[in-house]
Amino acid sequence: MLRALEIGFELDRRWHWLRGEMEDTKKPALLGVIRVLSLAGVPHAIIGGIAMQLRQEEPRTTLDIDIAVLDRADLPTAALEAAGFQHTGSFLHSENWRGPGETPVQFTDDPELRDAIPRAEPMKLEDVTLRVLAPADLLHAKLRAARDPARRRSKRILDLADAEALLEKDSALAASLSDEERALLARVGV
Repeated sequence: MLRALEIGFELDRRWHWLRGEMEDTKKPALLGVIRVLSLAGVPHAIIGGIAMQLRQEEPRTTLDIDIAVLDRADLPTAALEAAGFQHTGSFLHSENWRGPGETPVQFTDDPELRDAIPRAEPMKLEDVTLRVLAPADLLHAKLRAARDPARRRSKRILDLADAEALLEKDSALAASLSDEERALLARVGV
């Protein structure tokens, strides 16, 4: 699974190269933010695109790092700043930061993810242990995001594709789907 993450880092590098930018990846920011959270004892789970990179076989890239926490008030802001992260904004359920290489990092304390954080699964990357949203929790998060009318249509379509990729990898996940989730997938013909 970590091989998929390394491929994602290579896709990042190539994307930046094609744009004539620095050949950078999210890896330093990811390692740095997880070190800070782990040292501070902040319960967390990697969600979003990086979680998908770790949960599917096909290469995928994402521009940011999304992390669920129980409470944004528990973020170790001084330690994040000392590690080179800069706070860029606060929103209803998120705190946005920028890490090394200008990598966007978004922390969310979305109440819908609260119970999923303790179920996050550990994966080792170099000297840190990533805590990654469990496949069933990631599936439900992606389907919930796909139903969110506030999200851009292209993002909702990607969320549905991510949900389908999770189901293709592990068909047993279908047993955890609600009737509403099944109907959503049926409407788009997947």
